[in-house]
Amino acid sequence: MALLSMTGFGSGAAEAALDDGSTLAVAAEVRSVNHRHLQCKLRLPHEFAALEHALESRVRKRLGRGSVHASFDVERSGGAPSIDVDEDVVARYLALQSGLVERFGVAPIANTAELFALPGVLAHGGAERRTIQEDGPEARALHAALEAALDGLVEMRAQEGDATARDLRATAAEVVALVDRIEALAPGLVDKQRARLLERIAELSENPATSEADLAREIALLSDRLDVSEELSRLRSHIEQLDGMLGATGAIGRKLDFLAQEFFREANTIGSKCSDADVAHLVVDLKTHVERLREQVQNVE
Repeated sequence: MALLSMTGFGSGAAEAALDDGSTLAVAAEVRSVNHRHLQCKLRLPHEFAALEHALESRVRKRLGRGSVHASFDVERSGGAPSIDVDEDVVARYLALQSGLVERFGVAPIANTAELFALPGVLAHGGAERRTIQEDGPEARALHAALEAALDGLVEMRAQEGDATARDLRATAAEVVALVDRIEALAPGLVDKQRARLLERIAELSENPATSEADLAREIALLSDRLDVSEELSRLRSHIEQLDGMLGATGAIGRKLDFLAQEFFREANTIGSKCSDADVAHLVVDLKTHVERLREQVQNVE
């Protein structure tokens, strides 16, 4: 599976047992589409934001190109419920209260029940407020879930890559067939143009003053202008390069994209050189297949 697509999807899950007796369950999903470079976007719960760089680095180690979106769903269950008091918030409330009582005669906080009712004083579920360590169980669970999701993504990208390689080979075979047909017509192009030139000369005068030397020189120029052997040869060379690339390993998308542009350049040159109707029809078909080839390689990593 040498060729890799940039389109794919993968999902993974992992769990971690925390020291407070609770269990952390992580579900990760990774999607990718084509892009000129590698672009990573991660969606993490706020408490795990510190892990974003390490998780993105893991993505970059596995993928070469594409726009990648990874999302994480994290849930905690079990463990003893806990209640934390934010002492900093309490201190600010008490400091604020003393000033208000003195200036405006506001009734002071009478008891702890009133204090605990104030916003931000109590935080339920202290496990969710724990500091996330890069080598802690939560981090390991997120990394494991992401790795499993990337495994699925890479597998799908490889399957898509195999399908793309088959399509590219089929398109290349169509290009070869058209090159063969154009090459078969090429020798007769000069003879056709020579006959047309003679007809045109005869129309201009019953006793044409054009010498045989002039006619021979014009035919030689026509022959040179109509010669597409070099373009056809380069197209065959490009087909060989394409076949070699499809059997290679690694990220070859940019090389394939450049090669597809060269295909199109040769097809355009043949079309500009040959005004013959039969060849023109074949060139239209050739450009259609080359354009299909260009579209196919856009999604290769």
